[in-house]
Amino acid sequence: MTRQTSATKSILLMLSSVILFAANVLIIRGLSLHLPQADGWVASLFRGVVGMLIVSIIFTGRGLKMCNVFTRPLLLMRGVLGGLTILAFYITVVHLGAARAVVINLSYPMFGSLIAATFLKEHLPLRAWLWMLTGFSGLVIFLGGGLHGEIGFYDFLGLAGAIGAGGIIVLIRQLHLTEHTSTIYISQCIFSVVFAAGPAITPALSLPPSGMLVMVLAAAIVAVAQLAMTHAYRELAVARGSAIQMLLPIFTAIGGFFFFGESFTIEEIGGATLTLFSTWQVVRSRSTPKIPSLPSLKVKT
Repeated sequence: MTRQTSATKSILLMLSSVILFAANVLIIRGLSLHLPQADGWVASLFRGVVGMLIVSIIFTGRGLKMCNVFTRPLLLMRGVLGGLTILAFYITVVHLGAARAVVINLSYPMFGSLIAATFLKEHLPLRAWLWMLTGFSGLVIFLGGGLHGEIGFYDFLGLAGAIGAGGIIVLIRQLHLTEHTSTIYISQCIFSVVFAAGPAITPALSLPPSGMLVMVLAAAIVAVAQLAMTHAYRELAVARGSAIQMLLPIFTAIGGFFFFGESFTIEEIGGATLTLFSTWQVVRSRSTPKIPSLPSLKVKT
């Protein structure tokens, strides 16, 4: 496979992951309208448990090495950071509202690109950085100017989560040197269960059988999405991959329009269009990603 063909495949995988992530969000939203106990904590618990089951069934003996999660520092860090950033995101959604929390969280592509430029030497031209900032501005417009208001503790918590998410995608790029995609993903699943189990077990057990079935379906969809995203980072530079992920709220909104009757103003449509166009410009940017070992986090093989 040529480098160009492989990169195109990775872009399609990343785009597919965004569509599947959006489908997961829409399913969870629809379920929560009928079953209030099916909240983010329960979704995170099911996501971790079902993800572990799917990966174990498909990849045991085919690359999965679960023991590495607890013996290799980078995998352990990826799992812990993944669990903590998910937790931080749900806390900020509750205290800041969805729009403000999502806008802050979606600053992670810029942090990821900065970290990747520092540690992985994935340098992008200034033009690509400007387009990424423009795309983020479009998201702020699309989500209704979610950064208005006083800055407080939960804003800083959301910012910490965004920085952590940026670090995670850099870790994923680095881990592909020594680890299989399934091992990288299962590290997140394990710690998602660890962090969500306490608050989620009781409401999860109160779900009716139909609710549990829908939750399992949503978790299976997000597991496929996560595997596609993780594998796509084998070829995609952090900036290009994370820029595509910025399309998630737009795809989710399109689903909300068709399935939940949500409407949008001209201003919001303009912001979405700006993000779409800016993302396309970042994806088109030429970069030659390199993946040297992180200077202070060498991995023994």
